Amino acid sequence: MEVPCVRVSREDGEATRRRLADADLIDDDYEIAVEDGDLYIPVTDPDAVAADLEVVSHVVAERETQTTPADLLGFDPSYERLGRAALLDEDDDERAREIADAIVESDLPLETVLNKASKVKGETRVRDWELLAGEDTEVVHREYGCEFALDLAEVYFSPRLATERNRVVEQVADGERAFDMFAGVGPFVVPFAKRGAEAVGTDVNPSAIEYLRENARRNDVTDRVTAICGDVREIAPEYEDWADRLVMNLPHSADEFLESAVAIAGDDCLLHYYDIQHEDDPFGPGERAIRAAAEPAYDVSVETRRTVRSYAPHELNICLDVRLER
Repeated sequence: MEVPCVRVSREDGEATRRRLADADLIDDDYEIAVEDGDLYIPVTDPDAVAADLEVVSHVVAERETQTTPADLLGFDPSYERLGRAALLDEDDDERAREIADAIVESDLPLETVLNKASKVKGETRVRDWELLAGEDTEVVHREYGCEFALDLAEVYFSPRLATERNRVVEQVADGERAFDMFAGVGPFVVPFAKRGAEAVGTDVNPSAIEYLRENARRNDVTDRVTAICGDVREIAPEYEDWADRLVMNLPHSADEFLESAVAIAGDDCLLHYYDIQHEDDPFGPGERAIRAAAEPAYDVSVETRRTVRSYAPHELNICLDVRLER
């Protein structure tokens, strides 16, 4: 079957294979092919491969020997992958441990298994986890060419929002000034900086800010990233009229921070406002709140009304891309 592969000389093959494995990019469904002195290493996401590696389409054989958790269990378990960790959401302790044992025994490159032990809670939006396999709750996650270290027990992070984050990141231009009001470990801030923006991220969680600084170092963008620990409402006066782009990814309560967002916004600013609302009127409450906060100082125009995902029965996680022009 013809699939995306990294082509590399045999001399550099093992180093490149390890590099791709560390980035969790090797497609384990296919074999590595050798042809005319080159290796063809199948990859899961060609867009996330480093720019100095060559990606081509090549015919490789399907792997027949890989053992999956489903092969061992007799059913297909549900879990999320985050770096080399598998995240379960199982109420039955015995079933959770059975799945964890199968994941570890399988051929998947997963070393840690965590089961959700609480809902997201508190101001920092973290949850409790039960460690079923592995050494701790720290993981390294790769997303669209960026690398993020994080500890799931100390910070909030959702891999499900990767596509949405990339949608926003691709709009960023070199030289922009971008401000993330609830930055976490930097999944918006770091890629903004990689695209040449001057990026500021604030968060009330000290652990998240420490990881944001670490992730700026990991991705070589420390010179374009400012990470500030604190309530953005107290920080906003330092960045009055500053931002060309604002991210407000705090569903359920982003409206409480709109006054600060308007203070930070420059003369022409694009606001990415995230909300969770009932499906009968998912966009209306956010749009009305933004207009109430920004008008008449700004002309307010909604450029995009987007449903990000279903959040709960009859509730939608949405994004409004809103242009504020003074």
